[in-house]
Amino acid sequence: MQRELPRTLHTLGDSYQRDRPDTEIIVVDNGSPTPPKAAELRSLGVDQLIEISSLEAAASPANAANIGLQAASGEVVGLMVDGARMTSPGLLNHALTASSTAARSVVATYAYHLGPTVHMEAVEDGYDQEVEDRLLETVDWQSNGYALFSIATFAGSSHRGWFAPMGESNALFMPARLWDELGGMDEKFDRPGGGLANHDLYRRACELDDITLLTLLGEGTFHQYHGGAATGGSNDHEALWSDYESIRGRPYRPPEAPALLYGSVPSEALVHLRRSLELREASEGHEL
Repeated sequence: MQRELPRTLHTLGDSYQRDRPDTEIIVVDNGSPTPPKAAELRSLGVDQLIEISSLEAAASPANAANIGLQAASGEVVGLMVDGARMTSPGLLNHALTASSTAARSVVATYAYHLGPTVHMEAVEDGYDQEVEDRLLETVDWQSNGYALFSIATFAGSSHRGWFAPMGESNALFMPARLWDELGGMDEKFDRPGGGLANHDLYRRACELDDITLLTLLGEGTFHQYHGGAATGGSNDHEALWSDYESIRGRPYRPPEAPALLYGSVPSEALVHLRRSLELREASEGHEL
């Protein structure tokens, strides 16, 4: 993710995040053929780079994610399993303040894909990194990251909109003690890209005793196209669901835990509010 990671890290930095709290950023490189350089990452605000050699790296990111979780020193820890996900400018501040509203908080974020359609389908229409680069040049996202909402669509895991359960969270925040209780990601999900490891993580987090689930309204992560295992159009989705059922002994279903919406809606995200209302009305059989 040589192209994507610098943008992701920029969107986590001081110059981009609004009212950014004291934050530790850890990057775990899972055996990249060309590993990132520590000096370059430090210039992008990274506090720690953990490198897993190509000989030791697993195809799934689960082990790398767990190594990062173990290295984190904060009282509240956020996990992003994909280095290609840019963020909105209030993500870190809102995640921390939302987490403080309950002793056992699980803070989840909606996911978006850059471009007009999800990347699994967009690639069939000729969408690639060059097209995406030109798309990003049409908005001043460096100065106002909320502009990313205007060039993005709901990811598959968030396709039900803001008012229905999501399938996974691509930036998940919990107190460190809850991560310990959860045991991190399950490394039995060993497919390239992790299969449904992140879906499983989110569901298990929502099933912890006495948790309060909060979803960030008007914040999110924005996936950059990089031909990955999950979004490059080549994944065997039936096999992923089958793997989940063989590991968990049940089909995967999005967690139905009731969620509190936390945050506000920037004007750039109103199109997604409208879409969410349309999806909610359609699911209830009414017209908007």
